[in-house]
Amino acid sequence: MIELSDLAWVPESCTLPTEERPLRVAEWDALFSEQLASLSRPEPFHLRLDLTGGPGVEERVRDLVERESGCCSFFTFNTTTSGKDLVRLDISVDQAHGAVLDALAARTAAAGEQR
Repeated sequence: MIELSDLAWVPESCTLPTEERPLRVAEWDALFSEQLASLSRPEPFHLRLDLTGGPGVEERVRDLVERESGCCSFFTFNTTTSGKDLVRLDISVDQAHGAVLDALAARTAAAGEQR
């Protein structure tokens, strides 16, 4: 279970209601623990996630990205696919939100290790 104290890294500029944040984080955690194939940092403010594809994965990623973009406008998401086998999710932030991307990368890596 996700505690609100686990969400201390979420910046004040996030407009998602506080009570909904644990649910959204759980959705991302589930995606990463089920689908993460690799994680890299091509640049300091850019996180690249390769997710294993399959039925519904691309739609799931695009849905989460759309909802996240609605509450956390500081993220820039780019989703691409390579056939049915890979969904690439590139996440970028500006320098002011670098710590948020660092926390997201750490959380993603931890969730991916649960595979």
